[in-house]
Amino acid sequence: MNRWTTLALGALLPIAAFAQTAATQTTEPAEPTFQAHVLTREEFDALQAKPKSLLIIDVRRPDEITAIGGFGVYLNIQPADLDAHLDLIPRERTIVTVSNHANRAGRVADVLVRHGFKVAGALGAQNYEAAGGTLTRIAPRVPAAATAQR
Repeated sequence: MNRWTTLALGALLPIAAFAQTAATQTTEPAEPTFQAHVLTREEFDALQAKPKSLLIIDVRRPDEITAIGGFGVYLNIQPADLDAHLDLIPRERTIVTVSNHANRAGRVADVLVRHGFKVAGALGAQNYEAAGGTLTRIAPRVPAAATAQR
């Protein structure tokens, strides 16, 4: 083999190895990284029918809640702040955690279960709406200084 053939083969080997690795990977979605039950629209609606025993913890950022919509009454806690605010969460209520597609909500639900809270499951707000559920649209708050300039 001459030097150019050796160089060409050396350049093609990594490409062939990458192609073989890519061909063996599946297009199946990854398994969730949480243990919490993902609630269906029907399950969540049944829980909402008893509002005095339910606590909805929305773990999305306020801008996500404003843009996508949410639920009329909820407690908003960011996942990074959860451990610092566990004492604010009533233990006598059944908890549903909410995020856009239940991924963050599922992880937060697992943390709450580990701390002894009664968690019914996780819910994705966008999944809930796609299944026929109704979200509350929240108008962004306009700062007082902005309304005074009008």
